Amino acid sequence: METQKIMVSGQVQGVGFRWSASQLAQQIGLTGTVRNCRDGQVELIVTGSADQLAELIVQLKRGLTPWIVVDRLSVTLLPLRQFSDFQIII
Repeated sequence: METQKIMVSGQVQGVGFRWSASQLAQQIGLTGTVRNCRDGQVELIVTGSADQLAELIVQLKRGLTPWIVVDRLSVTLLPLRQFSDFQIII
C-alpha cells in the first residue's frame, strides 16, 4: 500500500471531474480525497496498491468524460495515510 498526491491540470474544474474521479477511485478500490485548488488544478490524495494507483493514473490521463481535458498530471509519493473511504472535499 502507498499514498500518492496526484495533481491534475487542464479543463478539470466545473466539468464534473471531482465526481468522476471519486467514482473511478471507488470502483478501483482506492481511498482518499479529491479537491479543487485555487490555481485551477485538482488534487487527489489516494491510498491503494501500486496496481490500483497505476490504473487510476491511466484512466485519468485518458479523460473521464468528453468534456474533461487533462493537459498535465504529476504524481508525488507521500507517507502512507489511511482513509476510511473516498471523499470529495468542497
